[in-house]
Amino acid sequence: MHLDFKEIVAAGMILFAVIDIIGSIPIIVDLRAKVGHIQSEKASIVAGIIMIAFLFIGDEILKLIGIDVNSFAVAGSFILFFLAIEMILGITLYKDEAPETASIVPLAFPLIAGAGTMTSLLSLRAEYHVENIIVAIILNIIFVYIVLKSSKKIERVLGKSGLGVIRKIFGVILLAIAVKLFATNVTGLF
Repeated sequence: MHLDFKEIVAAGMILFAVIDIIGSIPIIVDLRAKVGHIQSEKASIVAGIIMIAFLFIGDEILKLIGIDVNSFAVAGSFILFFLAIEMILGITLYKDEAPETASIVPLAFPLIAGAGTMTSLLSLRAEYHVENIIVAIILNIIFVYIVLKSSKKIERVLGKSGLGVIRKIFGVILLAIAVKLFATNVTGLF
């Protein structure tokens, strides 16, 4: 076991920024208004299972199609870069259809465990020990559950402008992470 507090915090912050559950509160509130009840427990557990499973089998999937982790990490840095640009500038580069139900499909995947999260997990695996990433995933899923359960209260306390400021701050952090991830892994390609 290589449990390292610094790695757990670093991986946890990266996942926190990528999952962006605070920035997703307006989407969650909108989903709740459209479909009524949101299954917070189910969505959190399924998202956690998807993330941990992808952490282990994602690398095997890459090997199967002939892609190394460094290449995937560099590609992931581009995805994180564009996610950060969306958060900072308040634009939408990727559009998804509006969901009809608010259970596993729109919440667990792709909102919580989406493409950015999957890419980040494999990129993190190139830098950190797996057990530290798993602890970071579990901590993030606990936080996601708390946010899903109390999204109405959080929206009332922060307001639209407060949520916007938080989203932009995490966008800048995510942008810095994308640059570091690119710089760390691009040399492994040559």
